[in-house]
Amino acid sequence: MKEPLFGKTLSQIREIVTNQGLPKFTAKQICQWLYKKDISSIDEMTNLSKKARAALSENYVLGLTPPDKVSESADGTKKYLYPVENNRFVEAAYIPEKSRATLCVSSQVGCRMGCRFCMTGMQGFQGNLTAGEILNQIRSLPEKDSLTNIVYMGMGEPFDNYENVIQSLEILTSDWGFAMSPRRITVSTIGVIPAMERFLKDSECHLAVSLHTPFDDERRLLMPVQNNYPIEKVLDVIRKFDIGGQRRISFEYIVFKNMNHSPKHIKQLARILNGIRCRINLIRFHPIPGSSFYSPDDETIREFMDALNKKGIRTTLRASRGQDIEAACGLLSTKELRRSN
Repeated sequence: MKEPLFGKTLSQIREIVTNQGLPKFTAKQICQWLYKKDISSIDEMTNLSKKARAALSENYVLGLTPPDKVSESADGTKKYLYPVENNRFVEAAYIPEKSRATLCVSSQVGCRMGCRFCMTGMQGFQGNLTAGEILNQIRSLPEKDSLTNIVYMGMGEPFDNYENVIQSLEILTSDWGFAMSPRRITVSTIGVIPAMERFLKDSECHLAVSLHTPFDDERRLLMPVQNNYPIEKVLDVIRKFDIGGQRRISFEYIVFKNMNHSPKHIKQLARILNGIRCRINLIRFHPIPGSSFYSPDDETIREFMDALNKKGIRTTLRASRGQDIEAACGLLSTKELRRSN
């Protein structure tokens, strides 16, 4: 089976070039074709000799896969379904706004973290995406030229697939790659501390941490990861790096009815986040099959947001998008997985 070139770093391409007996400068030429030009085959790399292209084509393919399906919302959001190995699927959500266009990409097929409010977690873990499969969601997107921001908030826990995620970030942000500013990229985690520490050293991209409650017992019920990586230890790591300047730390906070938006939650959030330059993104919960959770009404969420802001914690409410196309992470791929099986 031929190996994909797309998703390889400059150093990996250099190794291939050396093994193929090609001139060293060919490596940068190949990266130009892979990440800066709109080609669909190795044969289109026209500044490589025919002999070089033929040699590459013996063992390699470009490695791009178009989306299998798309659902479009009345608000302009689009949910793309990409096929991966073993008849599985991953999702990417394209979210256009007035001054920006964001793509939410997946890093795994399913997820092993078992968060009780997440449809992807209900699939269980089915596999890691390669760097190429992560980046393919961007490169094969019909609206790729309009993108301004990338968020790793789709299916999977990015830091449970660290090596492939960090490789994809290297390609996205390097001059020889997509040359995208790390300030346009956010990686989300539920708090896998060892990989999070590596990320804070290895990358300049923004970090988002799934918080959802400041109390240990509640967070343990929502997110089993709390047993291994308590939120207080996650926050200790963030404090250690003293993140500031243009790099942003944010906390994702799904608001659950009658659970995590009381005055005691406001007080505790102010306590545990004290000294961390950050913001909280409040998120409405959209029901998923088999879940006993609900979202409070908009007035309750806004009162919670206003109270946090008065405490000095910058807090915003994320707009709900794509509700009519099952845009909540994991819903569309689960439906397609069940249909195909």
